[in-house]
Amino acid sequence: MEPVSAHVTDPAFEARIRAAEEDAFAPVATRSYPAERERPEDDCGLRTPFQRDRDRIVHCKAFRRLKHKTQVFVAPEGDHYRTRLTHTLETTQISRTVARALRLNEDLTEAIGLGHDLGHPPFGHIGEDVLDRAGRERWGRGFRHNEHSLRVVDVIERLNLTAPVRDGILRHSSGAGEPATLEGKIVRLVDRIAYINHDIDDALRAGVIAPGDLPREEIAILGSTGSERIDTLVHDLVEHSSSEQDIVQGAAVGGAMLRLRTFMFERVYLGPTARAEHAKIERVVQGLFDWYCDHVDDLPAGESDADRVTDYLAGMTDRFAIRAWTDRFVPQGLAT
Repeated sequence: MEPVSAHVTDPAFEARIRAAEEDAFAPVATRSYPAERERPEDDCGLRTPFQRDRDRIVHCKAFRRLKHKTQVFVAPEGDHYRTRLTHTLETTQISRTVARALRLNEDLTEAIGLGHDLGHPPFGHIGEDVLDRAGRERWGRGFRHNEHSLRVVDVIERLNLTAPVRDGILRHSSGAGEPATLEGKIVRLVDRIAYINHDIDDALRAGVIAPGDLPREEIAILGSTGSERIDTLVHDLVEHSSSEQDIVQGAAVGGAMLRLRTFMFERVYLGPTARAEHAKIERVVQGLFDWYCDHVDDLPAGESDADRVTDYLAGMTDRFAIRAWTDRFVPQGLAT
């Protein structure tokens, strides 16, 4: 059998892609070549560097675990509630639509979208907050899921992704600085567009809010259904970004989205139903954190105790965390 390296490099493929991108892309779009990787490697003769990044993300273990990580509702009784995986797919799909409309690099946008939440811990943002506080108290270092997503692809999964994909993953969250590419800026904004609207859908399904509770002015601007709101937001985003040569929203639509986000935090994310679960989630995450800090030798090897505990906890799915906590803190009965 011929060595793999004999099949990976095809100068004609790269030349064809370069020519196609020069013809089809906007001047501000990120080009696929040359690939900027921390560890240099030969390019593939069938896929662009960003397509390879996409495939590496989809095939990694952290991506598969997203199907059992909470978006908003913990262990919901129903098959139609979003998970971190379905959120990732919805974000990626909308982002690709925007990238295509703006003649930007869809492959780069897709890779960033698929990888942006790989480092999210169990139990959504509540779990993230508990892990952040626990880390600061124990080691003087906090936890942010976007930073951990980058650690997942760099250190834990060792995917050797390109620099633009890594940048987009790290900077998809507010407070992390502006993404270096317009494709990264798309994912950062569409992440909000996706979760605000599908979280409304899930909150209505769960009975946490009723249709009449939604703020009237904002719904009048954006639309009465999730699909209408996403359509309005995407068209507004493309229209204003095209004229500004940047990724921006119009004042009216962007303002309505921000106000709707505030409503969701007050009524859903931090509302009475969510607060009733906060104490339970904190008990589980904090309990496991303290346990593993005292039993570090039970964990896989790592660079430090802080990394070993954080990596292990952040990698857990909701159900694995509940099972791990139950095994350690709930009496199991006598063996027969």
